[in-house]
Amino acid sequence: MGTKVVYVIGGVVVSLIALKILGPLIALLIVLGVVALPVVGYMMLDPSQRKRVRAQGRKRLGS
Repeated sequence: MGTKVVYVIGGVVVSLIALKILGPLIALLIVLGVVALPVVGYMMLDPSQRKRVRAQGRKRLGS
């Protein structure tokens, strides 16, 4: 398995445990916060910085 698959499976397990322990509303807020944090961070970058981040991602695809 690739590392991305392991991260996804771990995220699903953690969210299911949070759902059982904390309740549906708080678990949903935690999951949305984890998803929204990188998106907000990316949107805060300047256009030149976003371009550099996209280029870095494409560079890693070939390796």
